[in-house]
Amino acid sequence: MTKHKLKARRKRFEREFNRVAELAPWIDRLRQPGWLLVRLLLALVLIAGGFLAILPVFGLWMIPLGMLLLAIDIPMLQGPLASLIVRGRWFWHGMRKRWRG
Repeated sequence: MTKHKLKARRKRFEREFNRVAELAPWIDRLRQPGWLLVRLLLALVLIAGGFLAILPVFGLWMIPLGMLLLAIDIPMLQGPLASLIVRGRWFWHGMRKRWRG
């Protein structure tokens, strides 16, 4: 993959991450370089907790959040995850239009 494409993926990921960070401001603090170990552990706990969705506290919402935290450090996940965030936002806006009539 060319440098230009990697740079474009990173830029798109950053843009989508910032949109998610507006909903949960604490996520932005985890992006700082000194939080690598905490970020990785939290990501793995969130993903594992997402698979326990049958329990009351856990839910499927934990898997995408864990993947988002992993994508900060794994550039290979940034492009696909940014695309999923965009598609999820389109889906959510479409569902809101249907519900409102």
